[in-house]
Amino acid sequence: MKPSLVPGLKHKFIYKVPVEKTVPYTYREAAELQSMPEVFATGFMIILMEWTCTQLMAPHLDAGEGSLGTHVDVSHLAATLPGMSVTAEAELASVDGRRLEFSVRAHDGVDLIGEGRHQRAVVTWDKFKARVADKGRLAGVA
Repeated sequence: MKPSLVPGLKHKFIYKVPVEKTVPYTYREAAELQSMPEVFATGFMIILMEWTCTQLMAPHLDAGEGSLGTHVDVSHLAATLPGMSVTAEAELASVDGRRLEFSVRAHDGVDLIGEGRHQRAVVTWDKFKARVADKGRLAGVA
C-alpha cells in the first residue's frame, strides 16, 4: 500500500443498469425470484459500491496487491429500473493497517437508492491465491 491511501479520498462511478442486473437474473433456478419485478438487485447494488471502492484504491496499491470485501452494512432504499444510471460514491473513512472502511452511497438520478459502510482488506494476491488453493485441496475441490 502506498502512503497516499488516506482517509478523505473520494471516488464516483456511474453505471447504467442492464436488465441482467435485476432480481430475476440473480438465481435463474429460483422460482421465487423469477416472479419478482425487474429492478436493480440489492446484491448487484452492493457489488457496484464495492467496485467503486476498488477503483478508488487502485492507484494507491503496490504491484501484486488487491483488496477483498470483509464487511457490508448497507441499506437498499429505493427501486431502480433497467436503463437508469446509478452513481455510486465512495469515501475512504479510515485506514487501520491493511483494513479500510468506506462510506458508500448510490443514487439513480431520482432517489438515493442505497447507503452505508463497507470494509475491505488489502491483500497480496500471491499469498491469497496460495491460501485458497490450500483450502481447495483440503476440501477436495482443487
